[in-house]
Amino acid sequence: MEKKDWPLFVYGGLSSCIAELSTFPIDTTKTRLQVQGQRLDGQFNKIKYRGMVHAFCQIYKQEGFLSLYSGISPALLRQCTYGSIKFGTYYTLKQATSDYFQVTEDVTVNLGCAVCAGIISASIANPTDVLKVRLQALGRDKLGIFLENNVFKCFRHIYVHEGFRGLWKGVGPTSQRAAIIAAVELPVYDYCKYKLMVIFGNQIFNHFISSLIASFGSAIASNPIDVIRTRLMNQKHNKITELVQQHIYKGSIDCLIKTVKYEGVLALYKGFIPTFVRMGPWNIIFFVIYERLKTI
Repeated sequence: MEKKDWPLFVYGGLSSCIAELSTFPIDTTKTRLQVQGQRLDGQFNKIKYRGMVHAFCQIYKQEGFLSLYSGISPALLRQCTYGSIKFGTYYTLKQATSDYFQVTEDVTVNLGCAVCAGIISASIANPTDVLKVRLQALGRDKLGIFLENNVFKCFRHIYVHEGFRGLWKGVGPTSQRAAIIAAVELPVYDYCKYKLMVIFGNQIFNHFISSLIASFGSAIASNPIDVIRTRLMNQKHNKITELVQQHIYKGSIDCLIKTVKYEGVLALYKGFIPTFVRMGPWNIIFFVIYERLKTI
């Protein structure tokens, strides 16, 4: 890595954390919508929320405002690792590859760099994602005194009862989702930004439009695998007692088949509205801040 490349990792992590903190309550509603209605899971078989707004209001009313930020600690920790590695790796690889092949904003080059960056970063940051999903799914009312919404106690509970592999649940679909999002989001943003330079120049409005278009495409492409990832991460397995709770889903394909079989194809798009509603502002905040930091 060249000396000039390391700030990209810092800017990526910092921008990701600010965007995450700003939009996290929407992500909590998305997680609640995605885990509800599972006919094979007694804890989450009921439909409690009719949509994003209803989920937001019910969580706020029944559990308090802080419950909307359940899992914020591992989420920020995740962005410090995932965000830094993802964006830093992408732009570093992109610059090196573009220089090597002597091309500018080549879609194939950008796509390959984005997929690599997404898989690497998501695989490394998977434990923080598991913690975030667990805390978001249960909220403060069910976590109660036991976990106290504490990331360290949640980590210890998963490690003791499920083992080290419990922290790597869903790493397959997580990496796949990250690859899909990165493959759509980053190249589309860069392509739109490059084309809109003629009209708007390298200004905030260009970054705004480009990030919005990129968000819509990545939300459509990633939502089905995001539902599968969330459900795999949220299911629990006790390694200590003889009364072992059997896994409802054996893997990504099994989860896909059972979800469609028992809930229909549209179940794969549960939480789509909060996914897009969050992804739009998240990317806008991220890319605007990221572009400003690069000018420092």
